[in-house]
Amino acid sequence: WARDSALPVPASLQVAGREAAQSGEPLVLLVSLPGCPYCELVRRSYLLPMRSEGLHAWQISVNDRQITVHDFAGNTSHGAALARQWQAAFTPTVLFFDARGNEIAKRLVGVAVPDFYGAYLDAELATARGKLGPKRGS
Repeated sequence: WARDSALPVPASLQVAGREAAQSGEPLVLLVSLPGCPYCELVRRSYLLPMRSEGLHAWQISVNDRQITVHDFAGNTSHGAALARQWQAAFTPTVLFFDARGNEIAKRLVGVAVPDFYGAYLDAELATARGKLGPKRGS
């Protein structure tokens, strides 16, 4: 893994959250740091494959002050400010949001036991999905 794989950075959390909600899914956001091997593990082994199956997963970098991201209120921000706002300084941190920007499941901080990470992620996704209610068309 010479280079980090990448999840996209959302231009607007409002739009990303709304699109996730329309599919009955939470907005999943990875707070990452370039070069972080555990961030790469979470991206490559879990979030990227799940994104290809329809998970609304995005990332921000805890130290990025360049890329503009509109927050859930529509205000202009960047990854470093958002990570600070969410008190997500440790990487990787995976957050689960509803369309309004409320955290709806326990955040996953770090990778304490890599063998069990998938189970922890699945459990929090189930919690988040349960708080969103039934999928549209169900």
